[in-house]
Amino acid sequence: MSALGVAQIISWGSLFYTIGVLGPALGQAAGVGEVALFASFSAGLVVSGLLAPVTGRRIDTHGGRNVLAAGSVLAAIACAALALVQGPVTMLIAWLLAGVAMAATLYDPAFATLNDIAGPHYRRAVTALTLFGGLASTVFWPLSHLLVERVGLRETFAIYALMHLVVCLPLHWWFIPARPPRDGAHARSHSDAGPSLHAKRAFLWLAIALALVSLIASGISAHLIGLLTASGIDIGDAVFIGAMFGPMQVAGRVMEFTFARHIGPIAAGYLSFAALAVSMAIFAVQGGLYPLALLFVLMYGWSNGVLTIVRGTVPAELFGREGYGALLGRLALPQVIARALAPAALAGILVLDPSRTATLATFVACGVLALVAYRRAIVVSRRGKEVEVSR
Repeated sequence: MSALGVAQIISWGSLFYTIGVLGPALGQAAGVGEVALFASFSAGLVVSGLLAPVTGRRIDTHGGRNVLAAGSVLAAIACAALALVQGPVTMLIAWLLAGVAMAATLYDPAFATLNDIAGPHYRRAVTALTLFGGLASTVFWPLSHLLVERVGLRETFAIYALMHLVVCLPLHWWFIPARPPRDGAHARSHSDAGPSLHAKRAFLWLAIALALVSLIASGISAHLIGLLTASGIDIGDAVFIGAMFGPMQVAGRVMEFTFARHIGPIAAGYLSFAALAVSMAIFAVQGGLYPLALLFVLMYGWSNGVLTIVRGTVPAELFGREGYGALLGRLALPQVIARALAPAALAGILVLDPSRTATLATFVACGVLALVAYRRAIVVSRRGKEVEVSR
């Protein structure tokens, strides 16, 4: 578990979080503006989402060892490509390679691998893994800043490429047990086995709920500081409030790990979706009041931390753990696309919404709809199981 967790820190830190610190230098090296830079990054995210179902099915059939190890090699190649960017085309290719690597190294393939090896301890294993992943930005934002200042952009990405080859690849290869391939009948996903109408509807509602969570998270991440300062909060206070997100995310996961025996995954999902909706409402009405803005980020950070665990555990409660990699991959696709498109979409809304009223209302609507969709997924799934029992 610790080995997989360390690899998650490096994978998230070098593939996903570095753009926040190294983006300006990378854009300068490639001779492109911010729009082209983030468009290339978003394209990589879309690729990772498109490949998620394929990756999941591969893990169901062959186990996670080969997939995660191959992902480490691809991540090294992607970081090397980012180190060598010369223009917009090479930068786009590098981020597309990073997207392929993300599909094989981040949470969803790791969750599917844990489903294979953790057995009855799966939920605690997922929670522990997300605790490691929650440290990625804490470690890699300052590390990236230090390295780019001391050795330069290209050397920084070269160091990250070596990390994937020297640290992640051995961890994935040596510490994840190999297993014989399963035949197609055993490894097929829930959809391949012919799910009931209730199961299909429950899956759709859950996919909508999780996609809305990704949309909110991506939009908040990109625009939080600007929205807080626009409401009248001082820039220094806004930065401090934003910095509380990470610790509260970890705090939520620690609480989930501590109290998991007392509350089931579905109930934890209700709490976290409700907290998300309430936090969005507080965000909309805080009006530049520091205590309300701080309360918003504390509640939002907590809910977001737990929702990451919910994403890995609730599908097993609703649909079972057979073909779990493919199931998580199919759920990941709309999430990743929402994550990729949200910053640009919200930027467009902000241009047409100088008062920020419509933007904040959008966040509230997404939070409420996510809670409603999650409840519908649970209700429809339970109804389907009752129908099956009565037959």
